[in-house]
Amino acid sequence: MAWGVTGSALGVMSLWRAGRRAPGHFYLTMVGLLLMGLAGLFCAPGASPAASQKANSPDNKADTKGGVDQGPLKAEDTLIYPNDVLSIQVFDVDQLSREYRVSATGTLLFPLLTESIRVEGLTPQQVADVISKKCVEAGVLSHPQISVTVKDSRIHAVAITGAVKNPQIYPVFGKISLLEVLSQGGELADDAGSSVTITRGEVSRRMLASQGGGAVDGGKSQPVPPTQTIDLRRLLETGDPSLNVDVYPGDRVTVQRAGIVYVLGAVNKAGGFLLTEGRQDMSVLKAIALAEDLKSTAKSRKALILRPNSSAPGGREEIPIDLHAMLKGHAPDRLLESNDIVFVPDSIALKALHRTGEAAATAASLAVVYK
Repeated sequence: MAWGVTGSALGVMSLWRAGRRAPGHFYLTMVGLLLMGLAGLFCAPGASPAASQKANSPDNKADTKGGVDQGPLKAEDTLIYPNDVLSIQVFDVDQLSREYRVSATGTLLFPLLTESIRVEGLTPQQVADVISKKCVEAGVLSHPQISVTVKDSRIHAVAITGAVKNPQIYPVFGKISLLEVLSQGGELADDAGSSVTITRGEVSRRMLASQGGGAVDGGKSQPVPPTQTIDLRRLLETGDPSLNVDVYPGDRVTVQRAGIVYVLGAVNKAGGFLLTEGRQDMSVLKAIALAEDLKSTAKSRKALILRPNSSAPGGREEIPIDLHAMLKGHAPDRLLESNDIVFVPDSIALKALHRTGEAAATAASLAVVYK
């Protein structure tokens, strides 16, 4: 191609010199050379209109969401779902080329065929192949050439909520892995827990059921559970493929927030403490350490764990603990649960004694000042 362009340029220079003697012939020849050059450019390898169209198609757009890979959202991976509208073109058969709506049960009734075709969960190319095969088997078309595109569809999206930096609804046209979904939600929030819950939509329940995703009990397949819980910490640390499950449009992915325990009363730093990674096995003594130890007025033998319990009076269960014995090693430490409250009461007598001592010290200092 480079040689051809160079040769054309040399030819143009020669003709320019000759054009001074034959202007009419010169201009006609120039137009012909320009047309030939343009034809060569359009026919060059890698520069065909089809290639140019593909390079500028939506499937090849640069990422505009902070480096997130949009690979799973390619059009050729689009899955077809109930109530989608398909544009089906049958070459040389205009009567069959039109729009078709997928039924609520995921099937498509195509003219000339006596039975509906199940298209739910298939790609447009797979649907075209199935229709072609059915038409040949039925003897209605000998060599069909069929193309299928999704003309109109329900909103293809997955909601990502919970402890992520960017909780949002993200467009998803086909199935996508859990790790890919989490990457679109940005980084995990500081209070992210160790599990993620997938709430299955109607589409994923049907797809998983058709793939045998439900439990088997007594030889019968049970319905797909509406939710699925994944060990997020293990998935991120090991990349276990069995935990990197498929997510479908209509699903909701929720990163659970870490639990929290509270330490109140006669401690130096009362407050709530997240059960983040490294604090999963929170115990009473660990919580007291995070609260920077007991105050000198604490009644350590009268401490309580207040635990939510719907069957207990007031909705809370009171569990007595002897912190004094725990700190001395005479009683075992006790594990806490999320939303537990460790309450350490103050000794009124000790507080009064401390206040008396403070007052005496203040009076003594004032006496020194005013002498």
